[in-house]
Amino acid sequence: MTACRPYDNGTRISEPAPQSLHEDRPESTILFVRLADLQDGPERDHVRNELVALWLPMAHRLAGRFHDRGEAMEDLRQVAALGLLKAIDRFDPDRGAFESYAIPTITGEIKRHFRDRMWAVRVPRRVQDLRNKVRVARRELTERPGSPEPSTAEIAAHTGLSEDEVSAGLEALESFSTLSLDAELTAGDDGYSLGDTLSITDSSFDTVVDREAVKKALRRLPERERTVLYLRFFEDMTQNRIGEKLGISQMHVSRLITRSCQRVRKEALGQPVNHAA
Repeated sequence: MTACRPYDNGTRISEPAPQSLHEDRPESTILFVRLADLQDGPERDHVRNELVALWLPMAHRLAGRFHDRGEAMEDLRQVAALGLLKAIDRFDPDRGAFESYAIPTITGEIKRHFRDRMWAVRVPRRVQDLRNKVRVARRELTERPGSPEPSTAEIAAHTGLSEDEVSAGLEALESFSTLSLDAELTAGDDGYSLGDTLSITDSSFDTVVDREAVKKALRRLPERERTVLYLRFFEDMTQNRIGEKLGISQMHVSRLITRSCQRVRKEALGQPVNHAA
């Protein structure tokens, strides 16, 4: 008895009852040879669907390994099925057993799903890898009943990572899911939400606005004036050192800074500027 199921690419395949098929059936090899010789068309689609039906139980078993990661089992099975389709389309029957090729392909597709779709906060791949190592280490160090929560130093010693890397991995553990801004932080009628704690305006916002406002004006300054401002305000050089570097007097440096700042301020405020000055 079989049942038809749709997949994302529009293909409908027959899903067999798990007990009726096994991935080691010899007809799999014959079907792969046929598939390699067929051009796109109904016959190729039929052979491809037969292979999917043969190997789908294995894909579902691989998906089952990730059942405790916070994703619905049905969604994991769909991702595994897509990985199986990719493995079938890319497999070369002259290069070994399909199972050896399919398992890492399907597993990789599931892991990419978690990496790209399941993180509530986007973090770099390196940090995600650190998170996985830290998560496994914590589980291994607390396997015995009554084992205390391992310290950062203990996790570092167990994994061979530095304590800074372990700290980054621990922080990433909290990035996989988010807390609603409406979530109450205290119990009772007088409780307040997380959003209530975020109402204070950060004073650094004003600095960001000011920087954006002067960007265009700074670009319009002559190169020497831009250099003077950069050395003074970004390299923190004194006017005397700037004068020595550029071959001009300290007084001239002072005049250039004053004139440039006035010009940038006027442009940022939309006031007329005498560009010939």
